[in-house]
Amino acid sequence: MKKGKVVAIVPAAGLGKRFGEEKNKPFYPLMDKPLIVWALEKLQESNEITEIIPVLKEEDLILCGAIAEKYNITKVKRIVPGGQERQDSVYNGIKMLDDNTSIVVIHDGARPFIDMDLIKRIVDGLKGYDGAIAAVPVKDTIKEVRRQQSAVSSQQSGENIIVEKTLNRNILWAIQTPQVFPFDKIKEAYEKAITDKYYATDDAALIERYGGTVKIVMGSYRNIKITTPEDIKIAEAILSHEP
Repeated sequence: MKKGKVVAIVPAAGLGKRFGEEKNKPFYPLMDKPLIVWALEKLQESNEITEIIPVLKEEDLILCGAIAEKYNITKVKRIVPGGQERQDSVYNGIKMLDDNTSIVVIHDGARPFIDMDLIKRIVDGLKGYDGAIAAVPVKDTIKEVRRQQSAVSSQQSGENIIVEKTLNRNILWAIQTPQVFPFDKIKEAYEKAITDKYYATDDAALIERYGGTVKIVMGSYRNIKITTPEDIKIAEAILSHEP
């Protein structure tokens, strides 16, 4: 792999419907600072990261720039408007990169507890692979289901959710970010996916779809994603118990 810039793309342009449409999730306060700042500060501190590109809704670009300046996130050189889906937003970030980029690190702006050790381990873990992603073994029993329409009464219909099978928990992992890729591999996978109109729920799935090999790097159960207002309370509890 050629040596060049390691660029972190931080998607944070989602509608945040589960968080509450009246709340602007990237800038919602977690303890004493906006949610997105927690991730940006760790990426700023990391020796592995050359540049950070946040991706936000068009109307949030100026505010994000002001926040990056306030918190001295000097690796933020540009902020990119997001797209309709998360995949479109990440692709907007990828399109801003040039051939001086060697590695792309993709990390959700709603995961505040990324740490520098994980960033280093996952960038180092990429060598020889088409991708490296943070993940943890699942703790819960996972069941595959099917949805079955049924008439509840003559006036009302409903949907039953029926168990198909119980999956083997020993081979299941819960996937997190950061996810790290060689620039040329992730750019090619995204371009193919756009052509094929294929959308996935994470970036590594695009590499997998087009034949790439993705390595798991042990993440952390602490590396939660803030999806609902209740998650903010969990994050505050985590922070309140830290020295």
